[in-house]
Amino acid sequence: MTVFLIGAVLLTAIALAFVLPPLLRKEEPDMQKVRRDDLNLAVLRDQLRELDADLREGMIDQAAYESARLELERRVAEEVQPAAAMPKNGRSNRGVAIAVGVAVPLLAMTIYLAVGSPAALDPKQRIAADENAHEVTAEQMEGLVAGLAERLRNQPDDVNGWNILARSYASMGRYPEASKAYAHLVTLVPNDANLLVDYADMLAMTLGKSLQGEPEKIVERALQVDPKNIKALSLAGSAAFERRDYANAITHWRKILALVPADSETAKTIAGSINEAQSLSGRPIAAQPPVAQAAQAGVVSAAAAPSVKAAGWVQGTVELDPALRGQVADTDVLFIFARAVNGPQFPLAVLRKQVKDLPVSFSLDDSMSMMPDVKLSSFPQVVVGARISKSGNATPDPNDFEGLTGAVVPRTGNLKIIIKKRRE
Repeated sequence: MTVFLIGAVLLTAIALAFVLPPLLRKEEPDMQKVRRDDLNLAVLRDQLRELDADLREGMIDQAAYESARLELERRVAEEVQPAAAMPKNGRSNRGVAIAVGVAVPLLAMTIYLAVGSPAALDPKQRIAADENAHEVTAEQMEGLVAGLAERLRNQPDDVNGWNILARSYASMGRYPEASKAYAHLVTLVPNDANLLVDYADMLAMTLGKSLQGEPEKIVERALQVDPKNIKALSLAGSAAFERRDYANAITHWRKILALVPADSETAKTIAGSINEAQSLSGRPIAAQPPVAQAAQAGVVSAAAAPSVKAAGWVQGTVELDPALRGQVADTDVLFIFARAVNGPQFPLAVLRKQVKDLPVSFSLDDSMSMMPDVKLSSFPQVVVGARISKSGNATPDPNDFEGLTGAVVPRTGNLKIIIKKRRE
């Protein structure tokens, strides 16, 4: 702001330096015009003297004399400027100069206030504008995705491009398009367990959130590729639970307990699911949580299987402030996300739920990245947040409700997010 004001003052001073000196300089009479008037007057005086001599010598009568004299007087009036009309020697336009010196800065400031951006001089406003510049509007997102889809029609073998397109569709809630993109992607990379389970997940969303049939078969393919894939085990257990095969559901879910930290939110969630399956199956619920049982049996290693240590993840719970409950509907979409503190503003990982799921436990990890090369583990600090969107749009809206954590490092658990105010 200071630099701008200094620059504005200097430019105004330079402009006045060109305008004021001519106005302050004392005016000098037009000497050429003065000399011409003096010459004309001298000629007319000579002619008048000759006229007087002609009258005395009797060469003209009185009537002719009077007529000639009137003609000379008319010529004097026309050809010689009266003294009152001439500018006085030494007079300056000081009043005009003062008026111009005041008017120019005032006029410049008035025009700037009318058509300029005074708010841009406020550092807070400029910082906010810079932050908002990173935001992508819904229209821009739609345009970017549409452009990518059009390009990929001519580049069917672009694995990275199809991966980004599939994840973009998923984050926008366009599950049929996401499912088709994943279907093409797994033909390009058939033995990637993460891609297979993402494909199964999106296909299930298009089938009314049911994993039965083709989605479950795809999950089985993923487990053949990677028997320890956590998401594949989770979906396999959910598919078994859905068809009331509680024993298989428990088997799949217990395998997850060997792969995650014993005190993590994922472990607690899986333990709850196992207890529910045991209850529905008629089997007694163990006195100790399944996590503890598995640990005692030597199934759970310390929180530190190499694969878990290497990956980026954050876990926690999301709650809604009771004061806001009346302003949201059960079917409003809940986005749980993580983004870099210093880096791209798009989410590094996203989980989609609904308000009716609150309070909800969550786990975000590298497998949920929208771009394969930009993951949670790629950044030293992230912010984790939850946002309620009535429109269901992945792009933030001022009417959304949001809660955020402070900066945390990846591989942080037990986070607690409370959604308690509108998005700023």
